[in-house]
Amino acid sequence: MKVKITAIRKANYIDLQKQFENPIEHTCDVVERQSWISEHGEKPEGMCESAWESMRWFVQELAAGRGNFYDGWMKNPNSAMISCNDGFRPASFYIETTI
Repeated sequence: MKVKITAIRKANYIDLQKQFENPIEHTCDVVERQSWISEHGEKPEGMCESAWESMRWFVQELAAGRGNFYDGWMKNPNSAMISCNDGFRPASFYIETTI
C-alpha cells in the first residue's frame, strides 16, 4: 500500500538555537506542503533521514494495512501526525494511506 507523507508545519525556535546550538551551515530543507509517496513502507527519495526515523514505524504500519494507532487517536484511522526529532526546527508531517 502507498503512504503519502505531507509536511504540514515547520517551527523555528531561534531562542533555543541561540542558547544551545552551535552555528551550522545547513539546516532542514523541508517546505510546508511538500509531499512524498512511500511505496511498501520504504523511505521516499529526498526524505530527510532524521524525519524518516521519527515516522518510519507509522509509515510501515500503514503500508502493511494496519493503523488506528492508540485506539482512535486520529479522526482518520489510516493516518498519523508525526513530528521530526529536531528540537530547534521541528517539522510536523501528516501521514496517510492512499488508494
